[in-house]
Amino acid sequence: MNLAKRVQDLPPYLFAAISKKIAQKKAEGVDVISFAIGDPDLPTPPHILDSLVQAARDPANQGYPDSDGLPEYRKAVADWYKRRFGVAFDPDKEVLPLIGSKEGLGHIPLCFIDPGDVALVPDPGYPVYPVSVQLAGGTVHALPLTQEQDFLPDFDAVPADVANKAKLLFLNYPSNPTSAIADVAFFERAVAFAKQHDIVVVHDMAYSEIAYDEYVPPSFMEATGARDVGIEVHSLSKSYNMTGWRIGMAVGNADLIDALARVKSNLDSGIPNAIQRMAITALEGPQESIQENNAVYQRRRDTLVDAVRSAGLEVIPPKASLYLWCRLPDGMGSIDFAAKLLDDTGVVVTPGVGYGKHGEGYVRLSLTVPDDRLQEGIRRLKAWRAT
Repeated sequence: MNLAKRVQDLPPYLFAAISKKIAQKKAEGVDVISFAIGDPDLPTPPHILDSLVQAARDPANQGYPDSDGLPEYRKAVADWYKRRFGVAFDPDKEVLPLIGSKEGLGHIPLCFIDPGDVALVPDPGYPVYPVSVQLAGGTVHALPLTQEQDFLPDFDAVPADVANKAKLLFLNYPSNPTSAIADVAFFERAVAFAKQHDIVVVHDMAYSEIAYDEYVPPSFMEATGARDVGIEVHSLSKSYNMTGWRIGMAVGNADLIDALARVKSNLDSGIPNAIQRMAITALEGPQESIQENNAVYQRRRDTLVDAVRSAGLEVIPPKASLYLWCRLPDGMGSIDFAAKLLDDTGVVVTPGVGYGKHGEGYVRLSLTVPDDRLQEGIRRLKAWRAT
């Protein structure tokens, strides 16, 4: 049996490999504490769960959903964007429900990439970006993100021949894994670059509601001209602790939204209506849970920063996202570091090289660890030092 080359060339998904390693260590009797995966440990707010239970009992929600989603959900998304960012969208033409943001990001290259086309991808960045381009038959050109440049890409450094061939540009702020942030002025530079080279911008905004120290992340769509070139993907997963319910949205240019809708309608059957009703409750209901969650994450951030510094790592406390992006001592590889830390302490972190070659020399730690396990992990980190 011969697999398709696109499958043969696929790397193992980073977090699947980490989960297997954790399972192996647990089978060996190791008390593992994982800072590796950004899955909120805090529960979905009760009023959102109640709305799901009620909606699930309604026979109208028990059949196939429409692939373009409930009109009420699309309107709730448009209303939320207007309240949160001051940007108005037509819910019938500029909003599309997604089965989580990952699904949308994975399908977008199928809309715009033909075999041999180029996509500009941040490195380090979410592994779905390069893999989805690869599956579409495209070529990835990495945009190095360095600490010295505040983990923002330098568009002027993109070779002219590459820029002229590029069809897609992925951006992600607040960033996974670096936790970097971007302002509207940066997004406007991205718009100008995209217009100059006829490139579609895809902005992944999954972490916009996880922010600290009174910082408020902007939307790419606030930039002048963003709607002309861009599509923004968002998710309820992190904002409302809804990772298990798989629902998100894409907004932006009507032609780009239509292209994504056509791909999706041929490949999936939409989001269960009860979950869309649940998402409407999340977007339209009380928002206090977001601030409450952020207070928990900010407290964890502050205590974990101290611990990783005690272990000999450098870290800048993030203003947003769920992660610490920690710089290793010079000459230390991220895979070797993560393996040694796990063997010595039972603590799991994510090697930075898993996010691209420019992530080498870093590891990522997530703040989504229950407080009792967090404190034990901190105790272990403070008793151990990288050598």
